[in-house]
Amino acid sequence: MTPEDLKYYKEHEWVRVENGIATVGITDYAQDALGDIVYLDLPDIDEEVMAGDIVGEIESVKSTADLHTPVSGKVIEINKNAIDNPEIINEQPYGDGWLFKIELSDPDEINSLMDAKAYDEYVEEL
Repeated sequence: MTPEDLKYYKEHEWVRVENGIATVGITDYAQDALGDIVYLDLPDIDEEVMAGDIVGEIESVKSTADLHTPVSGKVIEINKNAIDNPEIINEQPYGDGWLFKIELSDPDEINSLMDAKAYDEYVEEL
């Protein structure tokens, strides 16, 4: 089930915004399509990123996928637990499997992302 309190990007990342900080992860659909995740390459802390940028990679036993950022700003934290234990993304994509946090430079970008219903419809068309 797609959490309704998150926003979604077309490249299958989710965003949770609290107090101007966006937490980013990949969706359940993405982790399921990738299969067992074995390696993460995440952005550097203090890196300035723009919405849509490729900021890293996710490697699974099946393939490697680019990691995009759905929003612009400065990376302020990465999930070191997910780097050390990438399987957590398969287990908890919307919880402890988050990937990085961004201090938003343009909070209005959130309004351009999909809600859960729109994301579910988007995935059904793939």
